Amino acid sequence: MKEFRMPSLGADMEDAVVVEWLVAPGSTVARGDIVAVVETDKGAIEIEIFEAGVIDRIIVPVGQLAPVDTVLAILRDTQDTTRPAGAMPDAGAPITAAPAPVAPPAPVAPPAPTTAAPVPAEPPVPVVTPAAGTPSATAPAARLRISPYARRLAEQNNIDPATLTGSGPQGAIVAADVTQSPPPPRAAAKPATGQSVRGSIGNAMARSKREIPHYYLSTTIDMTTALTWMEARNAELPVAERMLHSVLLLKAVALALERFPELNGRFEDGEFQPSAVVNLGMAIALRQGGLVAPALRDANKLALPELMRAFRDLVARGQKLRASELSGPTVTLTNLGEQGVEVVYPVIYPPQVAIVGVGSIVERPWVVDGEIAIRRLVVASLAADHRASDGRRGGLFLGTLNELLQHPECL
Repeated sequence: MKEFRMPSLGADMEDAVVVEWLVAPGSTVARGDIVAVVETDKGAIEIEIFEAGVIDRIIVPVGQLAPVDTVLAILRDTQDTTRPAGAMPDAGAPITAAPAPVAPPAPVAPPAPTTAAPVPAEPPVPVVTPAAGTPSATAPAARLRISPYARRLAEQNNIDPATLTGSGPQGAIVAADVTQSPPPPRAAAKPATGQSVRGSIGNAMARSKREIPHYYLSTTIDMTTALTWMEARNAELPVAERMLHSVLLLKAVALALERFPELNGRFEDGEFQPSAVVNLGMAIALRQGGLVAPALRDANKLALPELMRAFRDLVARGQKLRASELSGPTVTLTNLGEQGVEVVYPVIYPPQVAIVGVGSIVERPWVVDGEIAIRRLVVASLAADHRASDGRRGGLFLGTLNELLQHPECL
């Protein structure tokens, strides 16, 4: 058996609510398949599974809050035909339609077979009988028939058992009635408010400033040649395929990181772990406030048209992102040029070891070949972790970034 656990989608994530299962017990899954949708402070996120097998049991039902690393489901190998007691049926039936155990015959009448959601086997349902003379002895709640497991589930999910209709023997409430009930407002609507998002980001940034020895560098880059080349290229393309200058910056940063691997990776377990790939995180503003930074995977290997399509896709999907896109960045680029900011001093997002910031492209007097000319300039800044690199290497990185942008045809 293998365990599928709630992934960590960033240093600022502690838990998430399961809002949808896209598989059922008996479903065969392959590595990379989208199996569920969870909701964090940053919105709804599709999570992938990273092991192949057959879904044996769904552990966390829809609507329940699950901390990071909680077991969400159990998988078995595709060739494993055995199932432990209480496991789910192998048929690909919906999660909410599997036979539930039937209570032993009672003296009054034999129980009728029922259907219930796939949950672990339950003990016989007891009748709750309060002691004589207590205030609740004649109250309707005293006659509530509910199994201990169902009561426990209701408590965990903040559900009032009195609002449920029992489907078990003699109308008793069983676990299936709890899991099939609408999720309580608090759990299902864990809203991604600006305050909660900013609180999560603030916690991650506080950790970053406390634990990471930052150093900061910046340089001014002449973008005139790159923008002139891009404008000529765009004039030959349909409107839907035209590039934005942000894509030139993304590709140049990705290529520069190939030459400076100490800026591309993660600092974990007390040491720097360089990454074999360049997954460039791109900071995107959320409508309700705050930021996410999904990854453009293998950004250094994508041609400019491919990178432009991937860029548009991430921006268009906004809060509907995949877990691997949020947990995969090896370095981040934040671009605040559209807000009119000329210089950005970014903070590293742990466990990454570097972040690049760019501001607005502005026209300024600039010396070219000994003469003053009006050029289009941008300030690029770097915040990096002194445990993985130093100012000399950081300065060389910015110099390489400048050099690459002077030859846009090679990007």
